[in-house]
Amino acid sequence: MERRDFLKLVGAAAVGAPLASTLAAPAIAQAPTTVRWWYHFDNPQNSPADLVAKFEKENPGIKIQAEAIPWGGGNDYQTRLFAALVAGNAPDSAMVRLSWAARLHSMKALEPLDPFLAKWNARTDIDDNIWKIVGGGSQQKYYLPLQYVVIYLYYRQDLLQQAGLKAPETFQDFQAVAKALTKGDVAGFGMRGGAGGFDNWGPFVLGGGASFDKGGMVTEKALAANRFYVDLATKDKIVPASAPTDSFRQIVDAFKAGRTGMMIHHVGSAAEIQAALGDKVSAKRVPVGPDGKGWTYFGDESNAIFAASKAKEATFRWISFLSTAENNTALTKLTGQLPVSSKANADWVPQRFVDASRASVSIAGPLPDSPKTPDFIGRIWPTNMQRALTGQISPDDMMKAIEQHFHG
Repeated sequence: MERRDFLKLVGAAAVGAPLASTLAAPAIAQAPTTVRWWYHFDNPQNSPADLVAKFEKENPGIKIQAEAIPWGGGNDYQTRLFAALVAGNAPDSAMVRLSWAARLHSMKALEPLDPFLAKWNARTDIDDNIWKIVGGGSQQKYYLPLQYVVIYLYYRQDLLQQAGLKAPETFQDFQAVAKALTKGDVAGFGMRGGAGGFDNWGPFVLGGGASFDKGGMVTEKALAANRFYVDLATKDKIVPASAPTDSFRQIVDAFKAGRTGMMIHHVGSAAEIQAALGDKVSAKRVPVGPDGKGWTYFGDESNAIFAASKAKEATFRWISFLSTAENNTALTKLTGQLPVSSKANADWVPQRFVDASRASVSIAGPLPDSPKTPDFIGRIWPTNMQRALTGQISPDDMMKAIEQHFHG
């Protein structure tokens, strides 16, 4: 067959063929953009699966890979996050704390959010005060607020009433109440000497005159405040014997079981404690010093986008979804924290715990925005606190170690 006859034959066959087979190749489905997001919930049984499903339905081109990372008092989570960033296998986004910001900036790990925020209509639903705290003084925004808590005092209202006592207002009140409640197998105060316990220590020591400024941990006032706090365990003996290593789970379980009369935490444990104790438990602002001044920890929780992400636009859609109205409500019901959106609500928790949080904001603040803060939380504070509580070092030596860590 000659070439021109072959071409005629092929052309005839093509004319007789179905149109779809000659004019269009089979369509290739475009794979959705995957966003990896790291999170932690105090209750590991809670899952963001419903929020993920809702988002993916509204955004069919985006798939969310939500990865639960153990909190471990903050130590496990932050260690794994920084290790992942160094290794180059970090997620697109993660829940982050303000106290990590300086270290993340020093690693050039954060993506500025201003271009995204400029187009986000729900930005004004977040209170300006929250933006101010989370912004950390930066002209650019790197964190998108998600939720918050403020540390306050839980107390067994029934035990105080039986003993004819009132909830403490000052450090001296607190000491007296804790001594009165310490009987038999009951300790007056469930001290958290293990991971995360800096937020139990802070109200008494930072509220008592210490500061993270240069020299602020070793003034006589600061040293006296720390002696008072350590002495609650070593001299007054109003805490459980396990206090040097007790972390979140231990102090909550002891309080629920009636083995302690007071504990310090935030609204995140309110639902669990309320379920166990009902109206036997109440809450109020942490005690303040004799001068009326005080300090408590503002526990921020935000989402950040990491600079190495290849899906920044899709990632911002996801994290802004979580901070918007009813989605923010649903998220905080899972985490037990307070929503940042003015269009969300906290009806999952009794009002007295919300009131205790709000009453505490006036003396609340974050930890310093320093690259050294994560190591203070994860290693310096718990190591030296435990050594002071077990008599291996003096309370003053503990404060000197903290001063050395921040200022050399």
